[in-house]
Amino acid sequence: MWKVQSGCNFGLKTFVLSRNAIGVGHARVAVIDNSYVTGKQQQCQAVQLHQPHRCNSSASRLTDCKRGKGGRSSFSGMVATVFGCSGFFGKYVVNRLGKMGCQVICPYRGDPYDVKELKLMGDLGQILFLPIHLEDEASLRKAMQYSNVVVNLIGKNNETRNFSFEDVNYLGAQRIARLAKESGVEKLLHFSSLNACPNPAGHVLPEGSEFLRTKFKGEMAVREEFPEAIVFRPADMFGQLDHFLTLYARPYRRVAGLGGVTYIPLYKKGRTTVKQPVFASDVGDGVVKALLDPGCMGKTFDIVGPHRYRLDHLITYIYQVLRYSPSNIRLTEFNRTLPFKLQMRLINFVRPVSPPYSLDRIEREFVTDTLTPGNPTLADLGVQLTPLEHRIHWEIKPYRLYNYYWASIGEFPEPDPPPLAH
Repeated sequence: MWKVQSGCNFGLKTFVLSRNAIGVGHARVAVIDNSYVTGKQQQCQAVQLHQPHRCNSSASRLTDCKRGKGGRSSFSGMVATVFGCSGFFGKYVVNRLGKMGCQVICPYRGDPYDVKELKLMGDLGQILFLPIHLEDEASLRKAMQYSNVVVNLIGKNNETRNFSFEDVNYLGAQRIARLAKESGVEKLLHFSSLNACPNPAGHVLPEGSEFLRTKFKGEMAVREEFPEAIVFRPADMFGQLDHFLTLYARPYRRVAGLGGVTYIPLYKKGRTTVKQPVFASDVGDGVVKALLDPGCMGKTFDIVGPHRYRLDHLITYIYQVLRYSPSNIRLTEFNRTLPFKLQMRLINFVRPVSPPYSLDRIEREFVTDTLTPGNPTLADLGVQLTPLEHRIHWEIKPYRLYNYYWASIGEFPEPDPPPLAH
């Protein structure tokens, strides 16, 4: 028995296979309940839509049923499961895949309202939702059973009583890679971290970042379970509601002093740290290009922006864009700023589940971005990279001083871009 409905609901036990994507003004979604599929219907998964152009009844996979001339109202033949779609970077990936006519499965853990905006990134029936749990293999298998592409964006910036870095960055990544291989997924793209290594050097934390350590273990586990996987190792990404520019722009990361002076605690005042941030939209373009290029299989990419900046120069530039006077910006030694340490511990005590930052996140701020010799980058994928100076005014505009003041032209001087580091 085939059941047809015009949309998809959250938490459906049934699974959407395909849709009418020949560019007509309407769409129909065929939904199969596994309990009704028997006999020959299990062998032939081609969806019987009432349309002039149909898939061959002998087709073994729906990915063979390409329809349309491209775009959100077409079906490109790619069915992608995007784990971590509810995060900051997830919307960039889902939007790019939806734009190319890909049917996107969006697994989520938590409130369905966290992912509702993703429905707008594809035509009717192209963006589908499924509740999962990272430790429930049955739900993970169900999210991948009809996909030929899996993108794993899941990561953990801070530990909670339910999930540690080990649970998410290592065991979770290993589990997804193993199940993807068992499910017959053709391409797996896994997101690691640029500075991931087995023994990261310590700055604020003597033992180094546990996040970077577990990210490296997860990357190695993915390589073992799915050798031909594509691995992206991104630097700090900036964009709308990111965890890089907005981290410094929000009041949690600074300490207010007397006379309007603002103190920003940094390891060695930021003079020994070099960062190479990358625009999230460029990374989204790189994801699509890597998935479409057969030559990317099994490669590891270092995902960085076009320019490198010393951290103290970059922080000063950020606060000048926020309309802070240069004379009121004070970069201080992290270990000597007791008020900030007390403030950080208080915030983590009040908000243990989702603090704006943690000690491990602060530790990662002071790790210099280092590329692995021989690893390709976004430039090798043909992505036109966007400098931070071209986007920063828009990305942190909500955090400016006097934001509702209608300034005249030239009233606030335009800060000079930060000098480039080597």
